[in-house]
Amino acid sequence: MADSTAGKKKEGIWETVKTIFWALVIAGVFRTLFFQPFWIPSGSMKDTLLIGDFLFVNKMAYGYSQYSCPFSMCPISGRILGSEPERGDVVVFRHPTRGVDFIKRVVGLPGDEIQMKGGRLWINGEETGRERVEDFTEIKEQQGPQGLIPRCVNDPVPEGGDCIKERYTETLPNGVSHSILNITEGWVADDTATFTVPEGQYFFMGDNRDNSEDSRFPQEVGGLGFVPAEFLIGRADRIMFSSAGRSLLYFWTWRGDRFFKAVE
Repeated sequence: MADSTAGKKKEGIWETVKTIFWALVIAGVFRTLFFQPFWIPSGSMKDTLLIGDFLFVNKMAYGYSQYSCPFSMCPISGRILGSEPERGDVVVFRHPTRGVDFIKRVVGLPGDEIQMKGGRLWINGEETGRERVEDFTEIKEQQGPQGLIPRCVNDPVPEGGDCIKERYTETLPNGVSHSILNITEGWVADDTATFTVPEGQYFFMGDNRDNSEDSRFPQEVGGLGFVPAEFLIGRADRIMFSSAGRSLLYFWTWRGDRFFKAVE
């Protein structure tokens, strides 16, 4: 009787181990082929994406590369089943030199000429449309697990005060419109040389224009530079959950109005 009980116990443990193993395999396949979770750690994409937004990245949008697998383990050269991102897409990609995942907006496609003049975006010699809308206002306080403090047009702002940023609607040449923010005039990347995007690469910018490390900063000086297609991971389509607090346990800081919100 004792042997029978011990045998059943061992069999039960083994079944549990197998269940966990296959659950991990299925989760890994799902994450590799379909959707990857991504947590917004910084304010470079405000107000489109806020610190604490949680989303699933659509990995089917652009096909697959070695960076589609956890730890970049996919045995893929270049991209397979690939399709091109569209101007205005919000994309998660692997930083070409740092090996970490970034999220920015595609503004430059292969062959495009990109330049910033006085804080305005020019594409192929044409200034993009920009319309002033209602200011973006947030509380001047520590945000997210890193305790980041937002910059404001109206600085100095005391802790707990209203932090204001100028907000505009920018319209790209293909008709895609999205929100951008401005904090200060004459910022270091408000005026740039003309960048010609190489074949098979893309030019990315953050919507929070004065608080974004993006393709305006070349890799030679520690910036992002152009991003080759093989580093694209997927498109951000929808925010699933959002928390304004420094911990998910702070349920009173959850942003219910951002749950299941489309990324525009």
